Amino acid sequence: MRNGAKTGIITGVAVAMLAAGGYGAYSLVGGSDDKDAPAAKKARTVVAEPPSAEQATAGTKDFLDAWAAGDLAKAASLTDDPAGATTALTAFRDQVKPSGLTLAPAGPATPAAFAAATGTPSAAAKPPATASAAPTPGATDSPSATAPTTPAAPAGVLMGFKARAEFEGTNRVWDYSGFLSVVKMSDNTPAVHWAPSVIHPHLAPGETIGVQPLPPIAGNVVDRNNKPLTGASITPLLPTLQAKVAKLLADQNKDQGDNGTGVVITNAADQNSVPDRLFTIVDPKPPKPFKLTIDNTLQAAAEKAMTDLGGKKGSIVAIEPSTGQVLAFANAPVTGLNRAFQGQLAPGSTLKILTSTALLEAGVNPDTPVACPTLSSNPKKIPNSFPDAYPNNTLQQDFMISCNTAFIDQGLTSLKPGALTTTAKDVYGIGLNWQTGLPSFDAVVPDAGTNKDEQAMQSIGQGKVQMNPLAIASITATVQSGSFKQPILVAELPQQKAPRDLGPDVAGKLRQMMAATATGGTAKDVMAGISDNAGAKTGSAEATGIATTNSWFTAYRGNLAIASEVEGGGHGVEAAGPAVASLIKAAGNR
Repeated sequence: MRNGAKTGIITGVAVAMLAAGGYGAYSLVGGSDDKDAPAAKKARTVVAEPPSAEQATAGTKDFLDAWAAGDLAKAASLTDDPAGATTALTAFRDQVKPSGLTLAPAGPATPAAFAAATGTPSAAAKPPATASAAPTPGATDSPSATAPTTPAAPAGVLMGFKARAEFEGTNRVWDYSGFLSVVKMSDNTPAVHWAPSVIHPHLAPGETIGVQPLPPIAGNVVDRNNKPLTGASITPLLPTLQAKVAKLLADQNKDQGDNGTGVVITNAADQNSVPDRLFTIVDPKPPKPFKLTIDNTLQAAAEKAMTDLGGKKGSIVAIEPSTGQVLAFANAPVTGLNRAFQGQLAPGSTLKILTSTALLEAGVNPDTPVACPTLSSNPKKIPNSFPDAYPNNTLQQDFMISCNTAFIDQGLTSLKPGALTTTAKDVYGIGLNWQTGLPSFDAVVPDAGTNKDEQAMQSIGQGKVQMNPLAIASITATVQSGSFKQPILVAELPQQKAPRDLGPDVAGKLRQMMAATATGGTAKDVMAGISDNAGAKTGSAEATGIATTNSWFTAYRGNLAIASEVEGGGHGVEAAGPAVASLIKAAGNR
């Protein structure tokens, strides 16, 4: 054991960073209104003059001795921010909880050593020479975070120290190098400039250090069939996926016997941050394979489908309707934006699945007469992609040929304002903050209010509607299964629940309409030979800055739902359709 006192307990605290701050006066002793009382001591202030080498050495030793002995009040009084130091040291004691602590001065330190310990550029790691002269007003968990700055800053002396913490139940000891800066006070005494990095060099503003469960680090990444994962679109995203899944499952896994324990720095405010493991007290059990819901066979087919686009940008997603598990996804190009999950695109006529849902729930039936005129009835007339009118069509026939004007006019007649927004959320889970395992864009179907032109555009998947293949594939999967299952990439992830299921009557009618489209409508050529227990919907969407429409296509067959988009691909059957069909064929009978 090194020389120095030991304390029984220490840790976790959200503290402010070792930041440049101004200096001024603050009182370390109270005054009195009693004229007979002894004169109050003058307030101690930080001065610009640096402490001598002897003062810096003495100030460091006195502070470390008090901290290690567990005399936190004394240790805090030896800093330039007693209130902030008290909060931070107390939290450290209560959350890390070592059974013993040794702190030994290591003499003057260099800016380069401090920079190396904190992971900051040496230019930014100058000795913490500025002091937060006044305690942070109302400081609780973040002492010294908002100290004011002034042009003149006191000079400090950077000092190093060695820390050793021991823990109950193990003979492992945690050794690390610490740093602090000593400033000179107006009463000619030294004081430690308080900053979060005094606790540990890695500690930054808003972060917490404490003992936490350590889940096993994932082993080899495997697909749903326990085969080594393949896929150029997935590989670059694996670090993000593994870190995000670990966070999402942290509470679920904290009581499992596989976990170890360790000292960890976390940032609760930043959901994308990765915990900083400083020291392992108890090792977690040997790593298990990191198993995804991906099917390597389908993943290979998805990657090939995107490669076959010949340089066009696009993406594709396949989902298992019964579970919501993502079976494959791919992007073209494979690097950059994960379009499949994060795209923000108008989905065109594939959204007529949603519009049909709202219409069916409003009492319109597949065989209800719904005329298909050449122009819509809303103020800003919208045409179809074909020149002819079909005045005697039914809703199902309009769906099969993707008649814009029929869906616009019937929507304006039968649907209340906001119906599409409500149906999207309540039935299809749109806007419920999905946690798939990867960052994803929550699809948007905004409330168009009473604006008939915006209502018209939304009913055909244009206007302010924004989707991606993940969302459209999920909508199709919901039609196939009858209930929303939030897409996930790891089977254990929690899934959001939609407020209600798709009623069996409406679900059956939607499947009837999509099956008719696959066998005799706009999707029949692409879906040739895939008609058994299958349905589809084509789409093309106009987009700003693109002369040719974006191609969309979605389909299901058995326990498989797929959606794809191709930028500038034209009609749905021209680019996205063949991509979807290739996956269905690769899947066989699922």
